[in-house]
Amino acid sequence: MDLSAIGRAVLVAREGRRLDAYRDSVGIWTIGIGHTSAAGPPVVTPGLRLTAAECDALFARDVGRFVRTVAAAAPDDLPDHAFDALVSLCFNIGEGAFRRSTVMRRLKAGDRAGAAEAILMWNRPSSLIPRRRAEYDQFRTPYATSLPRARSTDPTTIPRPAGPVRERPEERPGIVPNPAIGSERRPLPRAPSLRSAPSQRSAAPASAWARLKASLRALFGARA
Repeated sequence: MDLSAIGRAVLVAREGRRLDAYRDSVGIWTIGIGHTSAAGPPVVTPGLRLTAAECDALFARDVGRFVRTVAAAAPDDLPDHAFDALVSLCFNIGEGAFRRSTVMRRLKAGDRAGAAEAILMWNRPSSLIPRRRAEYDQFRTPYATSLPRARSTDPTTIPRPAGPVRERPEERPGIVPNPAIGSERRPLPRAPSLRSAPSQRSAAPASAWARLKASLRALFGARA
């Protein structure tokens, strides 16, 4: 399992993107997209600054750890929206706290509704409550129904991430979906051309008749 493009976009919106070091809501030095010293180098100190490229690379490395943590702990059949919500929670509270959380205990017991409710327990400081409510909604709501909000107080959902547009089969002549493979496509077989070769059935009798006539001419010519 992996973080979806929608899950990644909403996580970035929740964490924010800041290229200069700052103190977060509980006073921890932070930089980039939610990076703290606890996540590994670089150690975040006052005055530290990142380029945009360094910020993106650091987030890609950091978020991979939390994705692996959630993937190892969560059921394999968890839908994307629920998995993404758990990665967002784990990214915020830390791997150890996530593994020990009531969210995970209930999830392992098969109580997904209870696990969703347990997300709301992580409500300190109170400034995190809008984020927790948004993660709760994200866990419960398929993306086909509604895209998530960064915070429950946001007036709109996040924009759908840009990506390549898949062509529908009818828009590409000679291509049909392969039901055994899903989105992969294969060309339609071509009918053989009627002009590609002479018919063997008609050619064989014609050749035999020519040989017979030649034999008859030879035979009667020899007797004349």
